[in-house]
Amino acid sequence: MNDTPILSAQDALAALMITVSASDEDMRTVELVKITNIVNNLPIFADYDVEQLTKVSRIVFDLLEQEDGLDALFGLIRDAVPERLFETAYAMSCDVAAADGSITPSELRMLEEVRYELNIDRLHAAAIERGARARHMTL
Repeated sequence: MNDTPILSAQDALAALMITVSASDEDMRTVELVKITNIVNNLPIFADYDVEQLTKVSRIVFDLLEQEDGLDALFGLIRDAVPERLFETAYAMSCDVAAADGSITPSELRMLEEVRYELNIDRLHAAAIERGARARHMTL
């Protein structure tokens, strides 16, 4: 059996952001731009091949079409992302959800699911969410 994960840690972080963006069935351009900016600018993606985003997107959409696909996706993410980066993953998810200036009920439910699946402490989650909200305020 092959022990190589289907997704690298970077792929899994990208998959989580794509999942949050897709959660309201409206992947807005501003959310896609946010994902691209995160991948292009955060140190965690320094050596990441952005061409992987197409493959990762396909995996996400294929899984989301399956009955237990979201559970499978979270399993892949937990397997690929080191636990010490779970808060980073949640922060990137919040930034994508907040990118368009409003968070839909389905995005809120997805963020709640991410908090649960990655076991993010409530206080830490509130601080991360507040930071995302502050970064995406408009005049």
